[in-house]
Amino acid sequence: MADRKIRITAGRVTAEAVLNDSDTAGAVWDALPLSVPGQTWGDEIYFGIPVKARPENARAVVELGDLAFWPPGSAFCIFYGPTPASRGSEIRPASPVNVFGRVLGDPTVFKAVRSGTTVRVERA
Repeated sequence: MADRKIRITAGRVTAEAVLNDSDTAGAVWDALPLSVPGQTWGDEIYFGIPVKARPENARAVVELGDLAFWPPGSAFCIFYGPTPASRGSEIRPASPVNVFGRVLGDPTVFKAVRSGTTVRVERA
């Protein structure tokens, strides 16, 4: 499978990411482009997207830079540090998520993004 690269733009922040070969990644890829106001929760940006996916190898703890889908809220999540649910330095979503990709480069650039900022996700 060819790499499925995406570009995420939120205000002045732009980052590229790559999707994995999961069914969730395929559903997100098919829904692009998206342009949605994002919300922050600790060092996570999340926003609802028109995708439905069941838990797929859902993880309760994720890695820095992971892109994930949160099934209960049909939300696209970008993790760039601890959340209010984290214990210590771990990165913990509100509940288990389907990891479907990773930010290429430094994901902490998203620390500059504020709630309400429109996030655009498109194929790169």
